[in-house]
Amino acid sequence: MKLLVTGGAGFIGSNFTRMVLAERLTWEVVVLDKLTYAGRMENLQDLQGDPRFTFVKGDICDPSIVSETMTGCDGVVNFAAETHVDRSISDAFSFVRTDIDGVRVLLEEFRKEDRTLFLQISTDEVYGSVETGRSTETDLLAPRSPYAASKAGGELLAMSYRTTFGTPVVVSRASNNYGPCQYPEKLIPLFLTNAMDGEPLPLYGDGLNRRDWLFVSDHCRALLHILESGEPGQVYNVGTGREHTNREITEAILTVTGADRSLVRYIDDRPGHDRRYALDVAFIERSLGWKPEIGFEEGLQLTVDWYRENRSWWEEIKSGKFREYYRDMYAERLRDSRGE
Repeated sequence: MKLLVTGGAGFIGSNFTRMVLAERLTWEVVVLDKLTYAGRMENLQDLQGDPRFTFVKGDICDPSIVSETMTGCDGVVNFAAETHVDRSISDAFSFVRTDIDGVRVLLEEFRKEDRTLFLQISTDEVYGSVETGRSTETDLLAPRSPYAASKAGGELLAMSYRTTFGTPVVVSRASNNYGPCQYPEKLIPLFLTNAMDGEPLPLYGDGLNRRDWLFVSDHCRALLHILESGEPGQVYNVGTGREHTNREITEAILTVTGADRSLVRYIDDRPGHDRRYALDVAFIERSLGWKPEIGFEEGLQLTVDWYRENRSWWEEIKSGKFREYYRDMYAERLRDSRGE
């Protein structure tokens, strides 16, 4: 098996690439990544020199690069995406370009040859805010942010190629991921690194938004199951089936880092902030035999240990352009913040 892994220098993509090369000894991986702010060669540094690994810098929206890198590949796993809801609110165009048109470019090249599987990585956010019950794979999509809408558009386009051209496409919709190598704009790595430095933890609204938190290695293992046993045309929810409020996550981070609770700052909420996501994961458990292995307490400790042992990785990020982003995102909100 030879895989093209797009976005493979990002958080989930790099963890997936590492797992594939470690556990599938006859497989080869070509990583295509544009190396935008969240894609970093440092995430793949330990794979340099492996003859089964190739890296190409490029954009999935560029047909020539896509054609070059997909040559000889049996399957494609598309992680490449703009992913942060907050950024999508201020710059929806880049999300539409990468998350929808980039998928089109990949699919057009993929269907030129007889290949095994195209795995489109999506998100539970396409279901929208779920006040009660749990989202199943057959539920209607109701995205409420530009990010969620772009991901919904990408997966719908992928599935349309299945219907129209018979392209072997599958879609995975995962809950919130956390773990090593996650760019510190997301809640857990942001709060962990801020807590380690004694900086404020900017908690949106009342902190009671609920999410299902999935350790990244569990997600990657689910994707391996899908690649090897998934049915073309199928959607698979990937999550733990357990939820935590953002306030509970914050308290857990304070506990595991030993930081003082006075660091917590309740700030103005983001526009259109979805209250709750909850996945029904019975289908992937029943059909593919996958279940998560890492509980939240264990996963959080593994994540804390990684960030403690790799301070140079995130300190470099937070001393660069991230500082400007953080100031624009939080400075005014923190001035008006409150403690509770």
